[in-house]
Amino acid sequence: MKIIKINVESPEKEKIGMVLDILRQGGTAVYPTDTVYGLAANIFREKAVLDVYEMKERSLDKPMSVCVSRVEDIKKIAFFDEHVEGIIKKILPGPYTLILNRKKNVPTQITSGSDKIGVRIPDNNICREISREFPITTTSANISGHSAPKSAQEAWEELDDHPDIIIDSGPCNGGISSTVVDLTVNPPIVLREGEGMKKLLNCIK
Repeated sequence: MKIIKINVESPEKEKIGMVLDILRQGGTAVYPTDTVYGLAANIFREKAVLDVYEMKERSLDKPMSVCVSRVEDIKKIAFFDEHVEGIIKKILPGPYTLILNRKKNVPTQITSGSDKIGVRIPDNNICREISREFPITTTSANISGHSAPKSAQEAWEELDDHPDIIIDSGPCNGGISSTVVDLTVNPPIVLREGEGMKKLLNCIK
């Protein structure tokens, strides 16, 4: 397990490349988001995703959300109409997990067999860089049921040396989990209140 420091304002290309190499090969990484530290695996690498479940001691019956780099990337894995796209563009990047109808290319182990998927584009340069080639898991880097880590140190204390690499960019600004909103229904339904609630409510009125 490696720990590397990456500048969140201007991520170093060679360090981002190192993380991408690990994820391409089916490894796992701890990384910062705009809320808490997350645990990444390439969603198209089955063993890597199962490793994330095992590290977190998470039931395979519980789906995991994914992180992508751009709104255009969401279209590759989920369906939504122009109205929903308008909402998405107003709130992303930001501290939101959007529930959408998944496309068939999304592995069912990510969604636990559901036809829906949770998608994030965090307001954080590092996670957008390491998800630019493929979607990554964006579950918090902790044992299920424990508090979500706000720093790389807290994530390391939770998961020990099980992740292949830990990115340290200092404490996360948010510190609480993302707001989860179901955009497959009209009007949208907030499933979990977290960061950014006021902005979200203004956008979905």
